[in-house]
Amino acid sequence: MNEKALIEQFYTAFARADAEGMIACYHPDIEFEDPAFGPLKGADACNMWRMLVNPGLHLTFSKVQAAGDTGSAHWDARYVFSKTGNKVLNQVDASFVFRDGKIIRHTDRFDFWKWSRQALGLPGLLLGWSPYLKNKVRQQALQRLAQFSAKAK
Repeated sequence: MNEKALIEQFYTAFARADAEGMIACYHPDIEFEDPAFGPLKGADACNMWRMLVNPGLHLTFSKVQAAGDTGSAHWDARYVFSKTGNKVLNQVDASFVFRDGKIIRHTDRFDFWKWSRQALGLPGLLLGWSPYLKNKVRQQALQRLAQFSAKAK
């Protein structure tokens, strides 16, 4: 399978809420990073998707490109943020590095302030630009991931 098809397979699985299908695209030594979780490796990156992917999420993807050992895509996720019940449209640009026919590095970039205004409401509007709120969100996300991973064992 070529790298462009691998990215398409990843997002097609994501759109079907198939976390295991997404994870099958990852190299065992996967390194993932985004503004909410920060850097994650291996099982933590895989468990993040297991925790987050659900049938209530509506995902579309576009601009899939790959050349050599790198690739990129854009994706939009519409969902209800579970902590507040607020509706979110998160617009994400992803970059990939490939090794051995799998994704070895996956980096998602999005406007944290825009996301936090939608997901968190007034606190996100007032503090979404600040390192304080970003660190607090990251701390809570990593705590949820640790709890999820402990239950999954």
